[in-house]
Amino acid sequence: MKNVIVISAHPDDEIIGAGGSILKHVAMGDNVFWLIVTNISESSGQFKKERVASRQEEIEKVAQMVGIKKTFKLEYPTMSLSSSSIIKMVPEISAIFMETQPEIVYCLNRSDAHSDHRITFDAVMACTKSFRYPFLKRVLLYECISETEFAPALAEKVFLPNYFVDISAYFSRKIEILSVYQSELGEHPFPRSIRNIEALAVHRGAIAGVEYAEAFQLIKYIDK
Repeated sequence: MKNVIVISAHPDDEIIGAGGSILKHVAMGDNVFWLIVTNISESSGQFKKERVASRQEEIEKVAQMVGIKKTFKLEYPTMSLSSSSIIKMVPEISAIFMETQPEIVYCLNRSDAHSDHRITFDAVMACTKSFRYPFLKRVLLYECISETEFAPALAEKVFLPNYFVDISAYFSRKIEILSVYQSELGEHPFPRSIRNIEALAVHRGAIAGVEYAEAFQLIKYIDK
């Protein structure tokens, strides 16, 4: 049994990028923790009371459907993370890592188009030093449709998939759970459409020789 943590800047990142893999971990008896960095609130003036409440309900429902052992929320305002946020974020993430002691970490891609994703990556990577977190054995970046593929087309920012997980047995459940975030989905050719998400899973599956797969960029693997 392994301890696993999946980190999302915004609720829905985790299911889009790693939902099938998370479900697979739960099915294997692993403890899966979920860390959400940002949240929405009325105080920002961008969201109504009803939307704030429905978002919290979505989070609770998704956690229950997946089988999350514990959900952590850092409560940073969405679309507000910057390099100055990292100073406060690192010790917060570090404390969560110490509490959960994850062997496997799933994190957002380093160069996603959304700045909240990039800042989250930087803060999480500061908490993956083996001499401080000896329980960490595997660090994986996931691709998040509508953000990863829209990163600048520069060599140093390309998502390099080199780790594939067969999610064929979990794909339909992934889509069912993702549908909880109904307001985040749209019709093709909107990037976050069911058709596009399935197309990516089929494409990654063809690379791996299976029906459906999720792809990751392996950052660290410690065999001990």
